[in-house]
Amino acid sequence: MACGGGDSSPTTGNPPGTGYDDGEGLPRSDAGPADEGTGSPYDAGTGSPADAGTGTPDAGSGDAGSAPLTCAPTAGDTRWVQEGEPVTAQVTCSTGLKEAGLRFGVKNLPAGATFDESTGTLRWTPALNQAAVWMLTLEERTTGETGTLKVGVANNNTAPGKVDIVDPAAYTEEYGLPVVHLFFPDNLTSGFYKPAEVVYRGRRYTIEAKYRGATSSVFPKRSLTLKFAEDDLFSEPVFGDGFKDRKRVVLITTFNDNSYLRSRLAFDLWHRLAPDAVRIRTFSVVVYANNKYRGLYTASDHVDKRLMEWNGIDDDSDLYKADTADANFSRLTRHGQTKENLHVGFVKDEGNPPGNFSTLHDFVAWVADSSNDTFRQQFGTKLKARDYEDWWIFNTLIQGNDSQAKNAYHAFDPKAGGPWRYIPWDLDASFGQNYDTTRTSATARPTYASDNLLFKRMLAEPSISGPMRERYRQALKNEVSEATVQAMIDGYVKELGPNAQRDEAEWAERYRNFAKPEAGDENGYGNFPDWHLRQDFKTHAEEVEYIRQWVHKRWSAFQTQLP
Repeated sequence: MACGGGDSSPTTGNPPGTGYDDGEGLPRSDAGPADEGTGSPYDAGTGSPADAGTGTPDAGSGDAGSAPLTCAPTAGDTRWVQEGEPVTAQVTCSTGLKEAGLRFGVKNLPAGATFDESTGTLRWTPALNQAAVWMLTLEERTTGETGTLKVGVANNNTAPGKVDIVDPAAYTEEYGLPVVHLFFPDNLTSGFYKPAEVVYRGRRYTIEAKYRGATSSVFPKRSLTLKFAEDDLFSEPVFGDGFKDRKRVVLITTFNDNSYLRSRLAFDLWHRLAPDAVRIRTFSVVVYANNKYRGLYTASDHVDKRLMEWNGIDDDSDLYKADTADANFSRLTRHGQTKENLHVGFVKDEGNPPGNFSTLHDFVAWVADSSNDTFRQQFGTKLKARDYEDWWIFNTLIQGNDSQAKNAYHAFDPKAGGPWRYIPWDLDASFGQNYDTTRTSATARPTYASDNLLFKRMLAEPSISGPMRERYRQALKNEVSEATVQAMIDGYVKELGPNAQRDEAEWAERYRNFAKPEAGDENGYGNFPDWHLRQDFKTHAEEVEYIRQWVHKRWSAFQTQLP
């Protein structure tokens, strides 16, 4: 299947140097060395980017084991421009050598670029069909030494006369973030996977994809799940702290979070608080769908049997998702009515047989019916105490008003007899906003005891709640101190860079005008009836500052009184 439309490059299809066959997108067995006569990984003058698949500058210059470098030509750090914007770079010796007679050049000068040998200056205004990551080979011709200049040319999708990205395999990054190029011939649905293709860091994958999310299904920028083939798994080499060999990858929409960092901050904060619990790794990506800009997403792990196995839980374990607020570990619904069965509010995502909820029934019955003595005595054996204590600490700290019962996973290994494990999920309602983006108070201290019977019983038992609150106080001074959280925010903002402004330019108007009553339920009003009532919409920069101040106020307030 060629969902990407076949050969999209005006010259050679996939960029030379990637090791992919133009016709099939598969690794080439005959991918050979560069043309030794030119020293270039492709014929000079083709205007094709070099080695765009990695997006990583060549760290070295000269052969290993050779004499010390006398020049080591450089033009400085990576340059990023949009198509149509000029870029200038001057080649010098990184060693500081300034002898007369130095002769600089660029071996693979892009089409339209010029190089002034007398001054060592590159000048280039990329055309509207040159979006790519360009690895330019610099040389000092007297010594034969080489270096690399990385020039990222960002897609200028709003420019008059703009054409689609010519070669997705060469467009590996956008202002430093990796780019997911998703192609699908038929409209995706949330019901089942459909055939699709992904081009990522120069590699082409044949995959399946579907939309995800229930309440958020009305968003114009929807979340997705990408399912990769067993023999061609997904890996991200730079970001995600070991995001390797994934069969499923979730792309979490940022439509209802114009800070673009809440989900990442929450999941990373969970890992700092609970390093021995199940970890959800995340990183930010830019997504193009059928060559059209979709903007910033948060790429994350998919909660499934593979994730359980990587975290020391048998991959045949039962995995239940708390799907609605009725997943409250009670015999009563959130509205006080007797449940038809004890798994009301839950769905079973993994485990055999699929429709058997017996292990969950036992867990809920234990929470709902056990005596105080039995609950206290069995608390550390029925479930992993630290997981569930940290869940309460974590959720009250970030004020996860949509994650105190629903939007969580619970895993149980029947063969081992437990203990139950908790896994967080869906954390955009946090750090000062509800699921519909309405604001929350930084000094509010909900315990969520009325929403989750397990929390209520934990808090009512002094032998559990006392040490748990003491751990809370210590964590606020150490693992999840305000200084730590503010530094994490600094890191995300630096990493997002201009990508945040690009996404904001694409989606800000629809974000502010979403779910108005006159638009009707099909445009979000039914799922988000209070969204349009906001009078405090902020720009991306203002939203980040709002989160900073919210964290400062909350962390300060919790120093004197915990929930």
